[in-house]
Amino acid sequence: MTRSMNDKLMTLTGRLLVAAILIFVLLPTIVVFISSFSSTSVLFFPPKGWSLRWFERAVSYDDFRHGFWSGLIVTAWASSLAVLVGASLAIAIERYSFPCKQVLEGILLSPLFIPHFTIGLGLLMLVSQLNLGRGYPLVIFCHVVLVLPFVLRSVYVSLKNLEQRIELAAASLGASPLRVVLTITVPLILPGLFGGWLFAAILSFNEFTASLFITTQATQTLPVAMYNYVREFADPTLAALSVIYITVTATLLIIANKFLGLGKVLNVDARH
Repeated sequence: MTRSMNDKLMTLTGRLLVAAILIFVLLPTIVVFISSFSSTSVLFFPPKGWSLRWFERAVSYDDFRHGFWSGLIVTAWASSLAVLVGASLAIAIERYSFPCKQVLEGILLSPLFIPHFTIGLGLLMLVSQLNLGRGYPLVIFCHVVLVLPFVLRSVYVSLKNLEQRIELAAASLGASPLRVVLTITVPLILPGLFGGWLFAAILSFNEFTASLFITTQATQTLPVAMYNYVREFADPTLAALSVIYITVTATLLIIANKFLGLGKVLNVDARH
């Protein structure tokens, strides 16, 4: 009886602790969400009145609209190139042996622990020394480098879950290595490819630290435009835009998880 009560008490304590952590993590988001509906021209919490005008300004402000379309261009190219390059490298690293394989993998995964501002600043110094322009190709290249580790992770997991005997059977029947990859491996890891593309797109569209160094007025993405805006204005427009950001991102992840199963793609529920 005492042991049962202790187990129930521990379970209740654990749930309360998790709830407290979630509230602590979500509290800034809740504050931003409420502040976005303020009627005053100064960001204030709690709001003295309620209005939707800041949402209207968020979607009609010229710099935000330009940053949105620039961000879509960069995101589309960066995520697609990252999937193409990342899938090829992941298959090569996972399936084949060659010199310096571990070194190559370490270099590809290095953006996970190298600060993004270091990468952005380094690229800025490099293009300045080479007298190259800071156009879309530079921004896209930077974003590919930053999101590539997440594509590699997604493809790695899909390859681990793939029954390799199917590839060996195709090879034993005379299929070339390239044909095995194109007709067997790639179709079977499509969920991992899509999961990698989705995370790459979300991370690329939201990337700010490195983009701040390498973008110009013509190529600035939405996060950079938001940073420039907050230096001049202190109204709740950014709060409204942040709510839109969070809602769209959460919706995409929920839909992807429902139809794709991101937990399985990312090996979240694996027990080994």
